[in-house]
Amino acid sequence: MLCVEARSLSKSYGDVVAVDSVDLVVEPGKIFGFLGPNGAGKTTTIKLLTTLIAPSSGTIKILGTDALKDPLGARRRVGVVLQQPSYEPNLTVEKALDKYGMMWNVDGGTRKRRVEELLTAFDLKDIRKKKNDDISIGQRRRVQVAREFMHEMDLLFLDEPTVGLDPSARRALLDYIKGRVRGGLTIFFTTHILEEAEYLCDEIAIINRGRIVAIDTPDELRKKFGRKKTIKVHVEGVRDLSGVLRDVGPHDVSYDGGTVITLHSADSERALVRILQVLSSNNIEVEDLSVVPTSLEEIFLKVVRDSEGQGDASGI
Repeated sequence: MLCVEARSLSKSYGDVVAVDSVDLVVEPGKIFGFLGPNGAGKTTTIKLLTTLIAPSSGTIKILGTDALKDPLGARRRVGVVLQQPSYEPNLTVEKALDKYGMMWNVDGGTRKRRVEELLTAFDLKDIRKKKNDDISIGQRRRVQVAREFMHEMDLLFLDEPTVGLDPSARRALLDYIKGRVRGGLTIFFTTHILEEAEYLCDEIAIINRGRIVAIDTPDELRKKFGRKKTIKVHVEGVRDLSGVLRDVGPHDVSYDGGTVITLHSADSERALVRILQVLSSNNIEVEDLSVVPTSLEEIFLKVVRDSEGQGDASGI
């Protein structure tokens, strides 16, 4: 059974099309990344899939349930953490967690055990007696994410869950998510931090202007859109290499006037051989070199540019 199956999903607000004929399939036990620039339609899509708003057209199945005909049934085994801050200002951290478990009809013994587990997992034990109104924005965000794990679920929507978190708390949350997915949970994950998507996601969809413009595994996205690699060559001594580099040939070469030469090429091996030949013939010694694969961030920027008719067909 698929966790998410959306077909021809659209949402319009008057003449503005926020989501345009989107098809999405999310398999169980995966982390599905949903990426896009601001205003691309990510949050609207999540609100559609979680039945918070109704589509203008299309179909949605969540965990095998028709979400349009039976929205309550579709939400029964689903968790949602939206971008917007949500917290109980006058409740302590531990009471906020316990209350959320009560809302989901979790029995008292289970709630007590889960509160302790989550306080530990999200590094909240030291502030368990503090009111939400008296803790930092990052701590509130950790509470907001943690409380969702008070109830049993098969599918969790996380919309920018690491906003406001410091690097240590961010990595701890990502590792906790990975652990829960190994236990059978499925995650629908949006983020503006591309390193997070690269670290977490089994499959990634990129949306722009309401339409899905790319969808595949991170490795396949690199094969399709990341043909160019970046080569950095460090040379000894400081001299003007502008004239020398004209002989490198039809490769994208950038040089800042110092000791680092940067090439971008779809044929990295040939480009590397050529630049080493040119440097050797000019008696220029190489101190160090590295070949860097195209990052997910570069692929994301290219896919978005191409979808707006601004990219070039040669790849990154």
